Amino acid sequence: MKLRLPDSSTTVLFVGFQAEGTRGRALQDGKKEIKMFGEMVPVRAKIKTIDGFSAHADQQEILRWLGNFTRAPQKTFVVHGEFPASSALAELIGKKLRWNTEIPKNGQRVILA
Repeated sequence: MKLRLPDSSTTVLFVGFQAEGTRGRALQDGKKEIKMFGEMVPVRAKIKTIDGFSAHADQQEILRWLGNFTRAPQKTFVVHGEFPASSALAELIGKKLRWNTEIPKNGQRVILA
């Protein structure tokens, strides 16, 4: 990637969601240079995205999977997705399964005992 991004004859094709704060999102957002391995890399490649592909389960699939647990965990940490989506999922888990949920802050440490 580091060698290809500066090349204007290169096309980078994304077929999945790129989360905020990632290099992939920076490329999708049109950044003209990104930091890779400690150095700034110019972006001259064409950046394209095909929407509609996802390797992620939707809320109902996640609820169905969690519903198969024989007992509820003490707490369920929702750590995937951007805040609006993770917040909605945490609320849904709490409402439908009556589980205790939390969305940890970025970098927050949690002691599991």
